[in-house]
Amino acid sequence: MTVWDPLRELDRLRREMDRIFESVAPAPGWSLEFLPGRAARRYPRINVAESDEAYVVEALAPGVDPAGLDVSVKDRTLVLSGEKAGPTGVPREAFHRSERSAGRFVRTLELPADVDPAKVRATYTDGIVQVILPKAEETRPRRIEIEVA
Repeated sequence: MTVWDPLRELDRLRREMDRIFESVAPAPGWSLEFLPGRAARRYPRINVAESDEAYVVEALAPGVDPAGLDVSVKDRTLVLSGEKAGPTGVPREAFHRSERSAGRFVRTLELPADVDPAKVRATYTDGIVQVILPKAEETRPRRIEIEVA
């Protein structure tokens, strides 16, 4: 008697998707070795928070040279790109195992509302990129005073 295991099926589906992504040729300048066996995973990992005034995006990017980071905003799209250097001093073929990612990356994030691109600020501290994206004035909530008659 075979018992259906949904977790086993999800794991099988994940492996099948990984196999499909690995069979696709990467774009020029990209390498699927950036995240071995994890082609569908996105880098850098991000957190997004929202207040009445702004969106705050924090991206985990340890080991990335801040001078090589590029942050751009157009319409409702935030783009983080750069390159994470690989290990130095050891030829690639000498590794028995390499789990630390390296290579070029681009992360695109669609924002739910328009932002003011002139006021966007980005900082890099202790391997974390923080981008503060002030909302466009017309998208901010407005408090309406109630007149008492």
